[in-house]
Amino acid sequence: MRFGIYAFQLDALIPPGLSAPEVMAHIAGFEHANLIRPLIDNGFDPIELGGDLAIFLPQTYSPPAIEKLVALKAETGVSYTLHLPLWSLEPSTLQTPVREGSVQALVDCIRATRPLEPEVYVLHATGALAAEFYRMRLPEIAKSLILRQFQGEARESLKTILTKTGLPSRRLAIETVEFPFELTLELADELDLSMCLDTGHVLVGFSGQIELFDALEQCLPRLAEVHLHDGPWQGPEQKIGYGKDHQPLGQGDLDVARFLERLVAANFDGPIIFELSLEGALDSLDVIRSLRPELLP
Repeated sequence: MRFGIYAFQLDALIPPGLSAPEVMAHIAGFEHANLIRPLIDNGFDPIELGGDLAIFLPQTYSPPAIEKLVALKAETGVSYTLHLPLWSLEPSTLQTPVREGSVQALVDCIRATRPLEPEVYVLHATGALAAEFYRMRLPEIAKSLILRQFQGEARESLKTILTKTGLPSRRLAIETVEFPFELTLELADELDLSMCLDTGHVLVGFSGQIELFDALEQCLPRLAEVHLHDGPWQGPEQKIGYGKDHQPLGQGDLDVARFLERLVAANFDGPIIFELSLEGALDSLDVIRSLRPELLP
């Protein structure tokens, strides 16, 4: 199995204890490749790059930065995946200008990072506005109709992204986010996309009344990537445990041994990405090592 890590490490981005001028100088001199090298040195591969870094660090995916990431890949043999940007984007909104702008931002990110040859591009097909309506107290028939509208707009956005980029549909993996699991899976089936199963999101109720192993079974035919982190199972009720996900393995209700066993039985060989701090990811590897040491180098 290939255990990777999300490159968005806040302590490395802005080290603690710096003065305001030092922070500004650190940001101005930010080198994306320098952020990633320590993660590789700790044995993580693939590395999941974060598209949202470019909001505050516009040089993140500039041509010179891309050249250095390509060189780092050639030097170390590391592979990349890319989590497409989500902050301030809403590819499922009914506001057409906003939706079209969101799509263009996603297309631009895919084009800029093409030289990195990411194994998979992970996308939130629906965003914060769709999630807001998802958790509103509305009559079920009304909520169902509204969420179907968001799904329809997401469908159009996904089609446009594939058309404009020429990306093979299975290279795009839509993630289990705060939106009904069945509607997300429908999009993947209709457009022949891949899926990214986020364990913590499902455990804490983001994707509705579905148990994690049921979600895994339904994702498996299209599973391209796993976001692996822990959280407390919220039960079959429509509850959401905000802020309770993204915990190291062993600190929630994920049956890690059973989960790994199922992936092994399914011959899953895609990226398994820890969306955790470096410390949390290393602790999680220790948990895996205690359960299935043969899965690690």
